[in-house]
Amino acid sequence: MVFHLGVHCTDGDRLLKTLLNNRAALQKAGTEIVTPNRHRGLFDEALKSLNGGSATPEMEQIMLDAMLESDDPSRVVMSTPTFMGAPGRAVGRDGLYPQIGMRAAALARLFPSARTEFFVAIRNPATLISEVLPMFGGKGYPDLMQGCHPTQLRWRDAAQRLMRAAQGRRVVMWCHEDVPLIWPEVVRLAGALPPEAPLSGGLLYMHDLLGDAGIARLRDAMAGRDRMDIAQRRQLYAQVLEAHALPGMLDQEIALPGWSQDLVDEVTAHYRSDVAEIAVMPGVEFLLP
Repeated sequence: MVFHLGVHCTDGDRLLKTLLNNRAALQKAGTEIVTPNRHRGLFDEALKSLNGGSATPEMEQIMLDAMLESDDPSRVVMSTPTFMGAPGRAVGRDGLYPQIGMRAAALARLFPSARTEFFVAIRNPATLISEVLPMFGGKGYPDLMQGCHPTQLRWRDAAQRLMRAAQGRRVVMWCHEDVPLIWPEVVRLAGALPPEAPLSGGLLYMHDLLGDAGIARLRDAMAGRDRMDIAQRRQLYAQVLEAHALPGMLDQEIALPGWSQDLVDEVTAHYRSDVAEIAVMPGVEFLLP
């Protein structure tokens, strides 16, 4: 059971859409993609009735029968940022995603007889809060932050909570900022597709950043190369992005109450430090470009 936990304002539904675009290949490999409408209410009811306990074999089978379309898949992938709750759950008094460990543990208890994997994208807290705030249904920035100072927004702490809750289960993480370069690897890992398998939608993020004309240039550049390995492909992507990205697509303005450029720089420095620490945490598979 593979849970792509988001987080908010990272991949949105792109992973889900890309996996669905490759449904035929995934079905041959024994992987089923379960859309949120097939599990959301089901999981909510189950978690409420379990009240911190684990599902019985009978309960597991009832949920599987309700959510699966294929017979006995070997791998089931689910993707939705609502696994982490409403956008307001992104911040607590203890920093970023204080409930990430509790939520991951609860999801694992839904299917205790299965191997559980967690996939998580993280991003610079400065840009994360900038995008979460307009989605937040509360009383504005102070209500979202709950007294948490921006320098307390540390991914290191959230990752440690997740790893304690995972208890040895597989955890795959990556930076949202890197995703245009590593997207094919993210999709293949989530779907358990081999590296050589053809992939529909592997240029999804690059298209967002380059537009039609830029993608045409990228395809021309790729057509002129023989088989490229992952490192060569990423280098080519980076070169084309640098030369042909749409205006403004690689920059983001931070306009948060009380945030200065110095504060943005400090939060960004903490983020880079946390990424370096998380990437070498025991048990974390961290995708780097």
